[in-house]
Amino acid sequence: MATRKPDIDGDDPRSLFALLRELPSLLLELARAELEQFKREMSRKLKRVSVGALLVAVVLMLGSFLLGTLVLAAVYGLGELMPVWAAALTVAGVILILMIIMSIIAVSLFKKNAPLPTETLDSIIEDAQALKGQGRYDFD
Repeated sequence: MATRKPDIDGDDPRSLFALLRELPSLLLELARAELEQFKREMSRKLKRVSVGALLVAVVLMLGSFLLGTLVLAAVYGLGELMPVWAAALTVAGVILILMIIMSIIAVSLFKKNAPLPTETLDSIIEDAQALKGQGRYDFD
């Protein structure tokens, strides 16, 4: 379907009935475009959220290592009261620092990428206002 640029000066030769016949196809085209925009936006946001979920999984895995290391440190500490347990506590401290850093990154990723398709919702609101004759709309 060839898209015609509307004539703003009012010199459009088409009748009102011809324009009304085109309205359903234009609305259908608009709905398809909004659906495609929704799909693209959700795909992009889900990819970013998946990185955050992966970091949470790594943090949980490192947490299990931390627990094992702390148990090992407690065993060595109670068993010998020698510097071996101090080394185990140092390793546990490094794992804890890694967990904190990854948790901060994951939380920031989750906050930045809210799951709602805000761009699509804003576009739909603008389209509805344009149909009412309100707001900013272009005929490009």
